[in-house]
Amino acid sequence: MKLRSNLKPVLKLALALSFLVISCQSIDTTPPAAPTGLTSVTGDRAVYLYWNPNTEKDLAGYRVYRNTSPSGYFKMIAEVKENFYVDRDVENGITYFYAVSAFDSAGNESELSEEDCFDTPRPEGYNMKIYEKDYLAAFSGYSFKNYTPTAYDSPNADFYFDVVNDTGYIVTTRGTLIQDMGAYNMDDISYAPLTGWDSDGVVEAISGHVYVVWTRDNHFAKFRIKVLDNTFMVFDWAYQVAEGNRELVRKNLTGSWEVYHD
Repeated sequence: MKLRSNLKPVLKLALALSFLVISCQSIDTTPPAAPTGLTSVTGDRAVYLYWNPNTEKDLAGYRVYRNTSPSGYFKMIAEVKENFYVDRDVENGITYFYAVSAFDSAGNESELSEEDCFDTPRPEGYNMKIYEKDYLAAFSGYSFKNYTPTAYDSPNADFYFDVVNDTGYIVTTRGTLIQDMGAYNMDDISYAPLTGWDSDGVVEAISGHVYVVWTRDNHFAKFRIKVLDNTFMVFDWAYQVAEGNRELVRKNLTGSWEVYHD
């Protein structure tokens, strides 16, 4: 079918006007605001990242960046839609630095988050059981670096369980310090303290309490007693394999970042 000749000028004018309208429409070049509140939670071969959600209507998602030093270029490791990410491509005892950006449906990307968020994953364990020293001596102590029960007099033991006059005690081995932090959940204790260590290395064992240990080879650990009996105790634990690093759960400060994409 052909178009009648007397309508061709009208059609040409309409097409020209449409093109003019499209050309005059604004192009979105405004990026979202940089995410705020970036925080990390330490895990076993994992780092859990959380931040405040952006509120832009055209928000499309977030990009997560990582580096192994506080300066230089940060590599993008993930693109997510929610305001959290779990980085499982990490090794215990290595410190990682993180930043997050936001991007919109037009492809505009924000600056990186302002917080310097860094984390050192560490091993952890659950429902570990050791026995009272005189009940089963070969399994009355615990070695954090070996992640296993041991004899109370083993050179690898960091502490052992002893009962005297129906009262349970946690006794550290020579050169190891301990502190009773009180009735807390494990994640409530984020850092080993600088002061307050027990002078004789002996504290009462109390169910529901968290204890922090400073080993003789300059590592920090924590454990929480879950079950306590005159012949055994059961506890959850976490151990920082990075020497001298007091971090046991979370860390975030303020700083600046550079970034690159793959």
